[in-house]
Amino acid sequence: MDAEQVITVLAGFPGTRIVEGNGDAFAIHDPDHDYEQRPRQGWATVVRSDVNDTASDLDRPGAFRLNIGLPTARYRELFPTDPGIDPATRDVLFPHPVYAAHHWVAVVEPDTTWPRVRALLDDANDFAVRKHGNAVRRRG
Repeated sequence: MDAEQVITVLAGFPGTRIVEGNGDAFAIHDPDHDYEQRPRQGWATVVRSDVNDTASDLDRPGAFRLNIGLPTARYRELFPTDPGIDPATRDVLFPHPVYAAHHWVAVVEPDTTWPRVRALLDDANDFAVRKHGNAVRRRG
């Protein structure tokens, strides 16, 4: 999978808006089309450079990292302890190098990991849908 293919998959989730900036793409659950009035964090991102962190050595041709925000329980199932994976390793799922404490995982250039990663995207999107529903109920 290349970055554009991953972004196409992210854009296919119902209610998802892709916001792009600095070459990166952010998948945001926005079924109400009110992101401009009510900005929120994405549920997955595709980053293509080392602008925000240098952990994955993304300043090379074709490199990208897919980041996925998961519910706490799902994250802990995957990583009950820090596995000590080098975040520049290709095609290996690891705790996000900066946002692991917020239950984000990452993979550089997913290939053989794609089926597993694709299932995690479902989990992350379901989580974003639930959070949106909770926010709508709170706003009443």
